[in-house]
Amino acid sequence: MKVGVFDSGVGGLSMANAISKALPQTEVILKEDKEHVPYGTRQPDEIYGFVLPILKDLVLEGCDVIVVACNTVTTTIIGKIRDNIDVPIIAIEPMVKPACVQTKNKKIAVCATPTTLASPRYMALKDEFAKDIVVYEPDCSDWSKLIEENKINEEIIEGRIKDVIEKGVDVIVLACTHYHWIEQEISEIAKGKAVVLNPEDAIIRQLKTVLQRLG
Repeated sequence: MKVGVFDSGVGGLSMANAISKALPQTEVILKEDKEHVPYGTRQPDEIYGFVLPILKDLVLEGCDVIVVACNTVTTTIIGKIRDNIDVPIIAIEPMVKPACVQTKNKKIAVCATPTTLASPRYMALKDEFAKDIVVYEPDCSDWSKLIEENKINEEIIEGRIKDVIEKGVDVIVLACTHYHWIEQEISEIAKGKAVVLNPEDAIIRQLKTVLQRLG
């Protein structure tokens, strides 16, 4: 079986590595869009024009399943993408529901791009699962670019994470795969006060189910 993984940039590599480790017999083909990264401040129509040809290439290369490892793509255009791609698509989206289930303080933080935070899908997730939860959305607008360029500013991350922890947050959602590369740093800052969620394990479980069904 071949699994395609797509993200705008280095976030996809984190997901591809996790899949390869969990499913060593699976061939993983990773595609990135270095020319247009980051997506987090772009408009949905523009993103769609970038993404569709890349996913079609993955289909032509024989991928049986495609993992869209980009919250921004999922929360803005995944419906249009699925309408135009003929293989199953597994898409990452913000883990609002698991965070709302796990929080004891009824306060969570979602670290995401501006486009994700402004999307109808993200709003719907909050409306459905976070009605009695306070959701903080720290400014992460520059994180993807800094991570992509390997110029991450630890003081900026520490300041923004400590700010939400001081407000009582006990669950932090990483809603951009770029942020998986700084999960360890965020977990150290939040240690003993907040748990940090990323979707890799959930995506792998879903992928195993789809691959089993495809046989």
